[in-house]
Amino acid sequence: MAGQHFTVTRLEGVSREQFMQHLYPQRKPLVLEGIDLGPCTSKWTVDYLSQVGGKKEVKIHVAAVAQMDFISKNFVYRTLPFDQLVQRAAEEKHKEFFVSEDEKYYLRSLGEDPRKDVADIRKQFPLLKGDIKFPEFFREEQFFSSVFRISSPGLQLWTHYDVMDNLLIQVTGKKRVVLFSPRDAQYLYLKGTKSEVLNIDNPDLAKYPLFSKARRYECSLEAGDVLFIPALWFHNVISEEFGVGVNIFWKHLPSECYDKTDTYGNKDPTAASRAAQILDRALKTLAELPEEYRDFYARRMVLHIQDKAYSKNSE
Repeated sequence: MAGQHFTVTRLEGVSREQFMQHLYPQRKPLVLEGIDLGPCTSKWTVDYLSQVGGKKEVKIHVAAVAQMDFISKNFVYRTLPFDQLVQRAAEEKHKEFFVSEDEKYYLRSLGEDPRKDVADIRKQFPLLKGDIKFPEFFREEQFFSSVFRISSPGLQLWTHYDVMDNLLIQVTGKKRVVLFSPRDAQYLYLKGTKSEVLNIDNPDLAKYPLFSKARRYECSLEAGDVLFIPALWFHNVISEEFGVGVNIFWKHLPSECYDKTDTYGNKDPTAASRAAQILDRALKTLAELPEEYRDFYARRMVLHIQDKAYSKNSE
């Protein structure tokens, strides 16, 4: 198991003013209860979603195992009519299937043209639009996307971070969410935005020894709960039941900080991408030196980065 464990704070009846003035600046996850989300938490049953959501074709992840791994791609992409997806995702065993009778399904909704359009449940599923109210914790002009998510019971998503702040609305079902601070990135064995450590509850510490140092923040979400996930916080999501959720992402940095071609909201800010490219060039230059010199000057570079770029604020 990881080292220190913390429970994510839960608060009820938080106003926009309270959130923005007192809670948001802390940049920590927070479960919000009692938010007016509209009738979706009671209306969005399997039968209702199947009927109202219609037969629109949706692209889904299909996995033979519960722990999905985006690095090794232990899943396949398939398409299903939305009503069939809802029915199948709610089942434990399937009479019709792609891979196996106990396969898991995961929908992450997309824009009309995923290369150009962001996901917005109000546009892709207009008949469901009137059932859900978005928490008004950000300005409308900051809105980036609203992502409709449907998960089979038992499905576990890989640990990853997003570059925008978001609210995870748990509409139906139950989820367990485990989060890790951005300050603990060096313990998570990253490949891009994803962690290699799949089994976060029983990690292979012989393979991933530093993972034991990562501080773990955990919460359970039920219908009507809203989880605030600050940008860059790593999160791992386990669907304990068939469930429906909606993520609302918004731009909390100036628009020019984000990659204009990014419709998923998961590309690093442009300045961070440029810095990474510069670092790659610096490392290639260091490679021209003998090992002893390369090691010495690399360590000096790390110390320089720590001195100039690391935050002086402690959590």
